[in-house]
Amino acid sequence: MLLFSVLAAAVAPGLALLTYFYLKDRYDSEPLHMVLRVFVMGVLMVLPIMIIQRGMTIWLGDNPYLEAIVISGGVEEFIKWFVIYHIIYNHTEFDEPYDGILYSVAVSLGFATVENVLYAFAGNASVSAMFLRALLPVSGHAMFAVIMGYYMGRAKFTDGKKKRWYLMLSLILPFFWHALYDVIMNTMVNHWLWFIAPLMAGLWYGAIGKITRANNRSPFRFVKREEEVKL
Repeated sequence: MLLFSVLAAAVAPGLALLTYFYLKDRYDSEPLHMVLRVFVMGVLMVLPIMIIQRGMTIWLGDNPYLEAIVISGGVEEFIKWFVIYHIIYNHTEFDEPYDGILYSVAVSLGFATVENVLYAFAGNASVSAMFLRALLPVSGHAMFAVIMGYYMGRAKFTDGKKKRWYLMLSLILPFFWHALYDVIMNTMVNHWLWFIAPLMAGLWYGAIGKITRANNRSPFRFVKREEEVKL
C-alpha cells in the first residue's frame, strides 16, 4: 500500500501539471493523443539522457558546478529543445503560439515524471518527500519548458531575423534558469530554501504572463469572438 502511495505521489504531479497547461489553451485545444504522444517522447528521453550524463560525469569529474550547468541543465534542456524543434516545430498541429508552451511542457513533464519515479524507488522516498519534489524539480521542469515553448512559439509565427533570435532564446533562457536552479540546489546545502523559493515564485509569475501573452497572439481568438457575437 505504501509503495502504491509513493508511486502515485511520484506520477501525480506531472499529470496534474500537464492537465493544467492543457486546459490553459483558450482558443484551439490540441488533440489529446498528440499531447500524450509528446509526453511519451519525454519518457523515452530519460534513458539516453542518463547515459550521456553518466559519460560526461566520468569524463569531466564530480564537480558540483559542472554537474549543475553542463551535465544537468545543459544536456537536459538541449535534448528537450532538439526534440521539440525537430519533431513538433514543423508539425501541422503547431498552429498557434501557445502550442509551443503546451508541447514543450508535455516533453519536460514526461521526463520529470520518470525522473520522479526513479527517485522514489532508488531513494525509498516518503510521500512528504515526493510532495516537496512536486513543488520543486517537477514544477521547475515545467517552468523551464514554458520559457522554451513561449519563445519557440514566437519563432514559429515570426518572420525575418527575429525568428532566429527567438529560437536562440528558446534554448538559452531555459538552460540559464535550469542551471541556476541546479547550482542553488547543489551548492547551497544549508540555505537553498532562501534562494529557491523566490526563484520558483518568479518563474511561476513569469510563466503565467507568458501563457496569457501566447494565448493573446492566437490566430483563432478572432474566430472565437465572432462565434460569441453570433450567439
